[in-house]
Amino acid sequence: MNISSSQASSRRSRRTRAAAVGVTVCLGATLAACGSSDSGSSSSGSGGGGKVGVSLILKTLTNPYFVSMEKDAKTQAAKDNVSLTVAAGNSDGDTQTQITAIDNAISRGDKGILITTNGDAVNAALKRAKQAGLFVIALDTAPNPPSVADITYATDNEQAGKLDGQYAAAALNGKPAVIAMLDLFNNQVVSVDIQRDHGFLEGMGIDPGSKTENGKEAKSGKYTGGKGGTYKIACHQPTQGAIDGGRTAMENCLSSNPDINVVYAINEPAGEGAYNALKAAGKEKNVAIYAIDGSCSGLKNVTSGKFAADAVQYPGKMAALGVSSIAKLARGGSKPSVTNGKTFYDTGTALAAAKSVGGLKVQSPSQAASACWGN
Repeated sequence: MNISSSQASSRRSRRTRAAAVGVTVCLGATLAACGSSDSGSSSSGSGGGGKVGVSLILKTLTNPYFVSMEKDAKTQAAKDNVSLTVAAGNSDGDTQTQITAIDNAISRGDKGILITTNGDAVNAALKRAKQAGLFVIALDTAPNPPSVADITYATDNEQAGKLDGQYAAAALNGKPAVIAMLDLFNNQVVSVDIQRDHGFLEGMGIDPGSKTENGKEAKSGKYTGGKGGTYKIACHQPTQGAIDGGRTAMENCLSSNPDINVVYAINEPAGEGAYNALKAAGKEKNVAIYAIDGSCSGLKNVTSGKFAADAVQYPGKMAALGVSSIAKLARGGSKPSVTNGKTFYDTGTALAAAKSVGGLKVQSPSQAASACWGN
């Protein structure tokens, strides 16, 4: 999610023609994924008079998490006199549509790209963008390697997973844990997938066994979080971060071990699908589901008891800060910097749960709802 600079003067002379080419490519190749919230002309004018072109390239527009990013980015763009173009993959993992959107941003002469990357296949296109002078900000998920972007604005995803894991260990109160790990993918590596999975295990006091791969922990042993106890890993299943994927993953996990009592879910849709599968099997009252997102609807699932806890994050804040940062940079401001002690700019996280256990600090669902996203 990063970029860099030069070739400005030659781009200006070609801007009108390049913009037309970019629109043609967009219409011809990815009409459903391309859009613009502002048709004004782009300019990096240091005086701030002209509009600054920025592309927001999302994983999908079917997940409310990314819809929230789009909404807050558009609001900020209006404030900062930014011409914002929005594009998105057709599904989680759709890198080709994102690559086309990156190339379109270069052709338009945009000053920056905000991207929630769908995978490593976009890296070469982001490098081209940086070489063309665009500043790339990764949102939510750092590229692999992170240096593909100039900076990442994100939740500390490992910390979010850790909060869930700490709560799960404390809530078990020493009882054995039979754990289902509902991840994002099993056929590609995405940093958010690794970080949340590993964070959950670390929060429970289980060594993930690898820094770069899921599923490398010991499949049984002792967890040391809370009062400690024994554990078994029943499964690692991909969900694609979707409700249907979560349900299928949970069904597969129950087939391998019907005694599951703890479910880690990569996000709320995966957790929702897992709950549906558990309910169909008559097991929903005996299994604790731990999700990450903090949407308004997800927090209602905490209130109702569908989710034991939900690690909240602030996607709209990531996108709004990204728009503002590129606008300032294009008008002569300084480059944004990372949070002290971290390799990215941390936009914050907290744990929402109906009650505190083991003395852990939590927000009530109603407290967390004051900053929730979606409906």
